[in-house]
Amino acid sequence: MSWFGWACLSALFAGLTAVLAKVGVKDVDSNLATAIRTVVILIFAWTIVLWRTTQPLTAVTGRAWMFLVLSGLATGASWLCYFRALQLGDASRVAPVDKLSVVVAMVLAVLFLHEHLSWQHWIGGGLIVSGAVLLAWP
Repeated sequence: MSWFGWACLSALFAGLTAVLAKVGVKDVDSNLATAIRTVVILIFAWTIVLWRTTQPLTAVTGRAWMFLVLSGLATGASWLCYFRALQLGDASRVAPVDKLSVVVAMVLAVLFLHEHLSWQHWIGGGLIVSGAVLLAWP
């Protein structure tokens, strides 16, 4: 399967995540809900690694460890904020605002990875921002 197929599956599961998490966080502290979700993801991820990965853990460089740990910290912060937002707001409004991460990633890719974005990227990013604002507006 191509990157596009995997990205579509990611979008499907992310959409499911928003709805399932909104129901799950209803009567649970948002930080506790995030911790429970994290344990499930930890078990799930290590099960996949043990079942499918042939690369030894020792082959991961120090630089890779550093960036993966930083990415994990950013993910944790994102999840804590996302669950709190879901607890306070409608999933149909929280999820689109959360997807502004797409535009943030595009801008950071230009600044730090020196990627070059086409006019389609910029228009698409603008539409994402416009859509998020429109859907979040009361």
